[in-house]
Amino acid sequence: MIVRQFISWIKTAGAGERAEATRALARAWLISDLSEDDRAAAEGALLMLLDDPSPLVRRAMADVFARSYEAPAAIVQALAFDQPSVALPILEHSPLLIDADLVDIVATAGGEVQCAIARRTSLPPSVCAAIAEVGSAAAALELIENAYAELPAFSWDRIVERHGHLAAIRESMLVLEDLPAATRVALVARLSDTLAQFVVAKNWLSADRAERVAGEARDRSTVSIAASSRGEDMCGLIAHLRATSQLTAGLILRALLSGNLELFEAALSELSGLPRSRVSSLLLDRGEASMLALLKRAGLPESTFAAFRAALEVIHETGFTDSAADAARLRRRMVERVLTHCEADHSVTDPLLILLRRFATESAREEARLFCEELAAEQAIGFEQGLIAA
Repeated sequence: MIVRQFISWIKTAGAGERAEATRALARAWLISDLSEDDRAAAEGALLMLLDDPSPLVRRAMADVFARSYEAPAAIVQALAFDQPSVALPILEHSPLLIDADLVDIVATAGGEVQCAIARRTSLPPSVCAAIAEVGSAAAALELIENAYAELPAFSWDRIVERHGHLAAIRESMLVLEDLPAATRVALVARLSDTLAQFVVAKNWLSADRAERVAGEARDRSTVSIAASSRGEDMCGLIAHLRATSQLTAGLILRALLSGNLELFEAALSELSGLPRSRVSSLLLDRGEASMLALLKRAGLPESTFAAFRAALEVIHETGFTDSAADAARLRRRMVERVLTHCEADHSVTDPLLILLRRFATESAREEARLFCEELAAEQAIGFEQGLIAA
């Protein structure tokens, strides 16, 4: 009886009154102890209200049913495909929507709707992949910041490809501790390319000069990222570097001159096709013939062999790095010894000498910077101790 009176009343009520009455009816359907007849009548009235011309009425239903497992499935489904102002709470919260529904909506809806789905507290890989593939930049940002999103590795890469040029995307991804090393390197590469294009457009550097500076910055960042990568993360990084033509002789030499044997061995294993254990044993063997054969099988230019040979000799004499921080930057004494050896070898080509001299300059500047930082820290500690003593 009450439902019939309700249906008769809403025909003349205003939109705001209809919305409040609809909200009350929806709550009654969820929590009141209605008879079977009243419950069926209430559901019928709610289904009828899906055709109400005012979005306020439909939004009232969406707000009530958004988080409920007991909501009428047909009504939730209809509300999910309504206009954004109505659908958002359902899309962000409803546990009744299946993955296929969400993927379909992501593919056909606008950015506001995609953002709502990206904020869901349960977001399976299939939906994450859909947002990464076709979602707006804002939706991708919501996805990155959603701790409950289960992003597959390829979805991270897709976000970098589509939106990596945006600072907000890069910053949100780079602060994630569990971000795959390959994705981190890809982000750095996008940043380097963006900066290179900017300085060329401003006529601050020539295109060739900007590309060289950007390439060196990418290599430094790659070695730094690799210094804290192990296991599958390192394997993924190496595979990415090879696929993007970044696994160059210059990068591998930089890794070795940083004492980063992990990256050096992984790179040679990837390029030569030999197991990592076999590469390691060949390098530890210290036999020149086996080492040269390994470098040749890896496809590295023979013009670089002298530098690799000299660097390995220095490493065997001085030992390996003790920490990730040490393996992230060029070791000045090693670079200078390798440069001296190559300068005395008349078979060494000019491009290799130029590269080693740039490495020597970089390592000297880095050492000087660290020295000054240590002095400043010691001075600050001394000043604080003086204040305490006074």
